[in-house]
Amino acid sequence: MTILETIHGPRDLDRLSKRELATLAGEIREYLVANVAKTGGHLGPNLGVVETTIAIHRVFDSPRDAIVFDTGHQSYVHKLLTGRQDFSGLRRRGGLAGYPQRSESVHDIVESSHASSSLSWADGISRAFTMTGQTDRHVIAVVGDGALTGGMTWEALNNITDDNSRKLIIVVNDNGRSYAPTIGGIARFLNTVRTKRGYRKLYHGSRRVFDRLGSPGRAFYRGVRGGLHGFLSRFSNNEALYSNLDIKYIGPVHGHDLEAMEEALRQAKGYGAPVIVHAITQKGRGYEPALRDTADQFHSVDRIDPDTGEPLTKPGGHSWTSVFSDEILRLAGEDERIVGITAAMLRPTGLHRFAERFPARVHDVGIAEQHAVTSAAGLAFGGLHPVVAMYATFMNRAFDQMMMDVGLHRAGVTFVLDRAGVTGPDGASHHGIWDLAILQVVPHIRIAAPRDDARLREELAEAVRVDDAPTVLRFPKGAVGEDITALRRLDDGVDILHEAASRDVLIVPVGAMAPLALEVAAGLEAQGIGATVADPRWVVPVPRSIIDLAREHRIVATIEDGIRVGGIGTRVRQDLRAAGVDTAVDELGLPDEFLEHASREEILADAGLTSQQITRDLVAQVLGSRVPKARPLPDEARIGK
Repeated sequence: MTILETIHGPRDLDRLSKRELATLAGEIREYLVANVAKTGGHLGPNLGVVETTIAIHRVFDSPRDAIVFDTGHQSYVHKLLTGRQDFSGLRRRGGLAGYPQRSESVHDIVESSHASSSLSWADGISRAFTMTGQTDRHVIAVVGDGALTGGMTWEALNNITDDNSRKLIIVVNDNGRSYAPTIGGIARFLNTVRTKRGYRKLYHGSRRVFDRLGSPGRAFYRGVRGGLHGFLSRFSNNEALYSNLDIKYIGPVHGHDLEAMEEALRQAKGYGAPVIVHAITQKGRGYEPALRDTADQFHSVDRIDPDTGEPLTKPGGHSWTSVFSDEILRLAGEDERIVGITAAMLRPTGLHRFAERFPARVHDVGIAEQHAVTSAAGLAFGGLHPVVAMYATFMNRAFDQMMMDVGLHRAGVTFVLDRAGVTGPDGASHHGIWDLAILQVVPHIRIAAPRDDARLREELAEAVRVDDAPTVLRFPKGAVGEDITALRRLDDGVDILHEAASRDVLIVPVGAMAPLALEVAAGLEAQGIGATVADPRWVVPVPRSIIDLAREHRIVATIEDGIRVGGIGTRVRQDLRAAGVDTAVDELGLPDEFLEHASREEILADAGLTSQQITRDLVAQVLGSRVPKARPLPDEARIGK
């Protein structure tokens, strides 16, 4: 039996010797590589927090002491140490979530996968503990993977340092990266500590000297380590970053030196006031393939060969992201006004090739979506056309800036929302299912949803030509299917993909739901029901021809992979009523629920978004609409009966 197999909860760590703890750290890394290789997941970040997480659970008493992870994808080690050692179903339906999840364990507190919120959570929890007399409880916020580039962390620090009566420890997991190397002035400041030759020589050199002296030397080293860290923090000037905030600072600490981390955390615990522990770690630690990956050090992987790190799942055709990456580069070459903006996701959103070709025209602002959007409004005012690329779920964070800075000022900014709709294994906070309902309330906004490769290129080119209002282009995660050629294009740009002699059902798909709409049309025709499939291409505002087509059909069915509440179906229904068209509208989409992690196919099936279910429902509706309404009897006849 391995040591890891004997760990059923954090207090099982208390009995382990230094040698056993070192062995446990190695076993955890081996376990993570072997298991995440089978399922996919966030491998690099978790390899980098093994010793730090062990030290936190050794020093503090979870769940009485509250541990908040920011971002939550660095919580795999925490899961292992709190009794969750079956990773066979990681990020799959019925298995462990890829982020902390309250339904799994009392040790999990914050479920969101969005970065930079932990210090606000910690501020609130610690205030609650103080106000309710629970003064013996601590709150530990683990801030890593670039979360300190987000504005919320600094808003929270401002409030945390206003009240020094709380037991709040902020562990800065400084690995110099988010998805890629962390950017910005704060990141550069922190990076001076990681790279300063004097710090590295003094820390590692002193450790080697004391180790050579054997047990007495190591004991002496442990005794002076606190003072050494204090000296190093002043030597690096890093303490100056926090001293003006009136918050205690410990560090820098070697995040993979378990003894050093425990010592620093115990020192922080003893302060009885907010304190920052600055741990320098290495993303992908202990796994050579991750360390060789300069792009993102295996931040997130699909299934891989654990020995080589090579992917086992070959891409099924080119991805939506790669199509955007190619096209934005082509457009930027033709129009020098086009600039790119992203929030710590240069490579994941496909802007990296644009940045390589035109480095002065692409801006990575760090994990700061709100700043990205308002900065884009300023760029537009200055005569440029910004293209803001981010995951759809993160657009939620910048709604106010979209409304009041871009929308109100009629700024010509294009938003490219990757991973729109159901994303699958990353779970509730990563699905991009709210963008259609949220963004269409912005006055004058125009939203496009391409159905295939050709339409993505076409609609992106159309979007960047709009300079008097925000435009949005949204597409899902994964591979692009075959191009779907239209039978004909109407004057306002609507594509007719399928039509029959009889006009029973008008199917209006949103973007990538077009193949499903065509399957439904075929199923209806097999039942003798005629269907028209009309792709609006630009779903907001609703094209006039969609209203005209609806007038000619018995039923309209809209299909979208966003929430039904306030979705495109709702917009179509409202516009029909405003135009005096009384055709019934069946709004097909996702429920207004937080959808758990599962495959995209499983989630869509749960919502009834399969060709079989939709066809069955529409057949029943059409047949019902064909039954003549019974004529009411005269009052005398009813009385007589």
